[in-house]
Amino acid sequence: MKKLVFPALFTLLLFLSSCEVIGGIFKAGFYTGIVLVVLILALIIYLFIKFRGGSNR
Repeated sequence: MKKLVFPALFTLLLFLSSCEVIGGIFKAGFYTGIVLVVLILALIIYLFIKFRGGSNR
């Protein structure tokens, strides 16, 4: 189940227009929006590092 969460969220983000996403963030509240943006950025950075090669172990 955990393997399906990230692809599902990524697909959802691709199909939503930016206006809908921003509107949803502001409806949910300012701090909730900040948390969502930080989590999305962390996910993007994590995926970039993972696909880039990660650590040299």
